[in-house]
Amino acid sequence: MTIDDLQIGQQGVISAVGGEGALRLRFLDMGLIPGTCVLLQKVAPMGDPIQIQVRGYELTIRREDARMIRLQEVEE
Repeated sequence: MTIDDLQIGQQGVISAVGGEGALRLRFLDMGLIPGTCVLLQKVAPMGDPIQIQVRGYELTIRREDARMIRLQEVEE
């Protein structure tokens, strides 16, 4: 499962961060590190980008980037 697979209001815990080089470092710098809880808050009207909540702040990322971040689903 990836961030892209979440439904609005659903959350997961990051298990792996994909991407290479500068892109992967950018994800890590934004706080998208393994063990961090992510909540999908909003999806743009055309479906891209998406807004997530991570570490107490809102972050907007492209779906293409969201597909690179693997999650473990959180049981409610």
